[in-house]
Amino acid sequence: MPYINVRGVEHYYEWVKKPSGSLVKPVMIFMHGWAGSARYWQNTADALSKQFDCLLYDMRGFGRSGGKPTIAEASEAVAESESPQEESEAIRELTYELEEYADDLAALLDGLHLQRVYINAHSMGASVATLFFNRYPQRVERGILTCSGVFEYDEKSFSAFHKFGGYVVKFRPKWLSKIPFVDQMFMARFLHSSIPHSERQAFLQDFLEADYDAALGTIFTSVSKAQAEVMPQEFAKLTVPTLLVAGEYDKIIPAEMGRQAAALSDKVEFVMIPNTAHFPMLEDAPTYLQGVQKFLQINTLEPQGS
Repeated sequence: MPYINVRGVEHYYEWVKKPSGSLVKPVMIFMHGWAGSARYWQNTADALSKQFDCLLYDMRGFGRSGGKPTIAEASEAVAESESPQEESEAIRELTYELEEYADDLAALLDGLHLQRVYINAHSMGASVATLFFNRYPQRVERGILTCSGVFEYDEKSFSAFHKFGGYVVKFRPKWLSKIPFVDQMFMARFLHSSIPHSERQAFLQDFLEADYDAALGTIFTSVSKAQAEVMPQEFAKLTVPTLLVAGEYDKIIPAEMGRQAAALSDKVEFVMIPNTAHFPMLEDAPTYLQGVQKFLQINTLEPQGS
């Protein structure tokens, strides 16, 4: 499996491409959400691979990517650094702030020698992407944020969420995936329309295998008073043309939160996918792809499964 060292951490990545003769296609990067992995973007990437070279990767601490650099990896990163600044960056302990994940993406693009890309990001990954759009606007052609939005800070509900989230992350026995119908129960809150058993099982497996520190750390950084204050400002100053896609029945990030975020900038288009929740790209792939097609000004999209 292909891995690349990004800021001292081994990151899993894979290309989804289709032959294009002499045509040089643009690159689209796919970013997953909390405790997920690039696996759930596979079908969407396949459908778009006629028009794009699609790059899927697992963010630090999730999926098949490492959480923290090992001593050997840190030493290697220092050895490969070309300046005191790069050496300092190589040995600095990474945090789980979303801004750090945006910098991870920039380092990934550098490592793969990619200058300007399209980005399609989901949920927590969409928050990271929004920060990336504003920190590195010269590197983004267009962006798609799937299930993202702004929210108001509520100390009591946030505290309860963090406490519950801590329990959920702590109690993740590997044998849980062996219990019949657990994948269905696990995904019930995230879905309105059904998805295949294999996809539900993959979600559960990603959750069970996520790095403890990364899973817990990003709960606190993505749902916080700071993010409630920062994200409206980030949406308001966007200069990258952006499509924000919401699921009509999303309980995690309600569609209204997405609508409010989109209203903050004339660079953001908003579309809601009926009869879907937190994974519209899986629950209603044809409608999702139609919305993406229109935004990207693509005349023909290859149907899924072809």
